[in-house]
Amino acid sequence: MLNVVSAKSRGEASMSGKNGSIKLVAGNSNRALAQEISNWLGLPLTKAVVRRFADMEIFVEIQENVRGSDVFIIQSTSFPANDHLMELLIITDALRRASARRITAVIPYFGYARQDRKAGPRTPISAKLVANLITHAGADRVMTLDLHAGQIQGFFDIPTDNLYASPVMVRDIRDRFDLSKVMVVSPDVGGVVRARGLAKRINAPLAIIDKRRERAGESEVMNVIGEVEGYTCILVDDIVDSGGTLVNAADALLANGAVEVYAYITHGVLSGGAATRIIGSKLKELVITDSIQPTEAVRTTTNIRTLSIASLIADAIGRTASEESVSSLFD
Repeated sequence: MLNVVSAKSRGEASMSGKNGSIKLVAGNSNRALAQEISNWLGLPLTKAVVRRFADMEIFVEIQENVRGSDVFIIQSTSFPANDHLMELLIITDALRRASARRITAVIPYFGYARQDRKAGPRTPISAKLVANLITHAGADRVMTLDLHAGQIQGFFDIPTDNLYASPVMVRDIRDRFDLSKVMVVSPDVGGVVRARGLAKRINAPLAIIDKRRERAGESEVMNVIGEVEGYTCILVDDIVDSGGTLVNAADALLANGAVEVYAYITHGVLSGGAATRIIGSKLKELVITDSIQPTEAVRTTTNIRTLSIASLIADAIGRTASEESVSSLFD
């Protein structure tokens, strides 16, 4: 279970890191999360300018001395993905040229992760390309959250920590549900390992949605594997984008006798009309983390709620700085 410490105590621990003084640098992708992580650690964000020229070129200036420091860049590569990725690369280059001792790219949401293999002839493996870009820009290690595919860790030639949001979700589920009436559901076969892990933590049974995807961005639910009648079902996945899979899964579960359907998803991409689709669905509630900064449409949607992962990332940063185990957070 997540070991949360006070901002003061963790901040003091962080300042005694083994790789120089600790610096936090934030890009523009999720300033709110970066500030919350800063508050948990008791460390101010390093003064830096990340802005655009008239032609939208990105300019970065680190306005504090970082020579010999252990620097953590907090930057998701969420929408607009290419802009935020370039910010991350240029910040990394600026820090490397400023003689930072170690640079860790903290990427709560790793974009391009869904392109982790050749989906057809003459198609790229973009996740590997992005991993190469981050490495060659000068990052010494990467910290991310709930990678879409675990093997992406192997795309990096530098140490990579893949954190899990499950401790935060488990704590929320324990506080809100009668666990004797809960069933965890994987919305597809590919997510069974993730759903099984959460189900084991709360000692709940597991069901699986068998679906067939007709075209990108659309899915058709074919069958529910498992007896869901009489249960409150909790769908668990890493990414929600269009929301179509969750909506269809909720319909199928309710048709098979489920009492209510909730969804706990790490990364709320929620592109296009996804928020509207969730409002009009039979989902009782969609719970996402703030790995991606919620849009105004998401913030005002009545059945979408956000969990903070700031304490989780802050603790992982503190442990990395002091050369302690990160994996023990999830024991």
